[in-house]
Amino acid sequence: MRTDSSPGTLPAREHLPAAPAGTPVLDVVIPVYNEEKDLRPCVRRLHEHLARTFPYAFRITIADNASTDTTPRVAARLAADLPEVTVRRLEQKGRGRALRAVWSASDAPVLAYMDVDLSTDLNALLPLVAPLISGHSDLAIGSRLARSSRVVRGPKREFISRAYNLILRGSLQARFSDAQCGFKAIRREVARVLLPLVEDTGWFFDTEMLVLAERAGLRIHEVPVDWVDDPDSTVHIVRTATDDLRGVWRVGRALATGSLPLDRLTRPFGDDPRDREIKDVPRGLARQLVGFCVVGALSTLFYLLLYSGFRVFTGSQTANALALLVSAVANTAANRRLTFGVRGRGGAVRHQAQGLVVFGIGLALTSGSLAALGAATSEPAHSTELAVLVAANLAATVLRFLLFRAWVFPDRREGGAPAAAPYDTTPFRAGDVADSWRDTVRLPPARPHDTDARDLR
Repeated sequence: MRTDSSPGTLPAREHLPAAPAGTPVLDVVIPVYNEEKDLRPCVRRLHEHLARTFPYAFRITIADNASTDTTPRVAARLAADLPEVTVRRLEQKGRGRALRAVWSASDAPVLAYMDVDLSTDLNALLPLVAPLISGHSDLAIGSRLARSSRVVRGPKREFISRAYNLILRGSLQARFSDAQCGFKAIRREVARVLLPLVEDTGWFFDTEMLVLAERAGLRIHEVPVDWVDDPDSTVHIVRTATDDLRGVWRVGRALATGSLPLDRLTRPFGDDPRDREIKDVPRGLARQLVGFCVVGALSTLFYLLLYSGFRVFTGSQTANALALLVSAVANTAANRRLTFGVRGRGGAVRHQAQGLVVFGIGLALTSGSLAALGAATSEPAHSTELAVLVAANLAATVLRFLLFRAWVFPDRREGGAPAAAPYDTTPFRAGDVADSWRDTVRLPPARPHDTDARDLR
């Protein structure tokens, strides 16, 4: 995926600056649907834990997904008793819909959510949000599948969880270990740009958010958790799994066609201000080399097959030119998308035209090699011709990569990219969703007198 600078490109991560006492730093959302039994003990336990261990101001938001029992009354009483608790009522179901609504309207710089059953040990909450506060990471997730996690659940759910994550790794090349643990956090300025790209409003919301963030190069921090299965979980496993597989197909197709503007989520190189002044830093060179080699090997095989087929009907020079022309068009298209991450149709014609210039250089090398072979022997064996062509193509490949990287598909971020705007430290007004996503809330001091700055699978 291209990561050229654009008006939507994220600024460099920074440690959230200090803010007046009372401004919430963390907003923990608890999505609920008909949870009249578990809601009160969950919120009171979470509130007590945060008040005792969290060094900054916080808020707990109950997101009521159109509950039909007494959940709204229970939530209202909790909000009346605890000043740090608020309630948001939604008239439609869907965990993703609830998180999108509350996170989009929140004024806290760090946004989190957890399941109402509190299956995850709350001691993991501070390690979850600390990398976001410090500016080290963009998102953080609890992982039940990390090596040091301690999990108590049945074999059926264990199998489903691991199988689902294997599907994500195999189909979407996901590298995070646990997509559906109901214990996640995100920086607000990242959420403002990322959430509009996430389509799902249900259980697949987590997975889609993480896949898009990872593909855009955002940093995802994983926290091993202690987790105990809720035997009374109301999640419909088969229906949820079916919806998730549909979501995997939809996201995979969108990524393959390049319809997602993930360049809006890029970070500049280096989070230290001194690093941002560095020019001409090679970006993704190792990945591009691997992609170019894979595409090159396949296109060379395709070229040799075409040459052998054309050679039956015409001479070696004509067969070489036709085979090289067809394979060059396919090679440019494949490198455009797979190696250099250019998506969409914009500039495709220009790229193919430049690719044909590179093709002309390759044609000169291979045709010259065939001419030299013809001068050396009047009737060279077909295997000898192929060997000479392979050697000539290897020489042309090195030059082709350099021309592709420097001329056809240059990284526009290098040199001349606009500097990222610093965070605006003006306090964010609660509910003011229209403010710029660059705005952030200044952290309150750890103590008033300080002046220094679960959805189971």
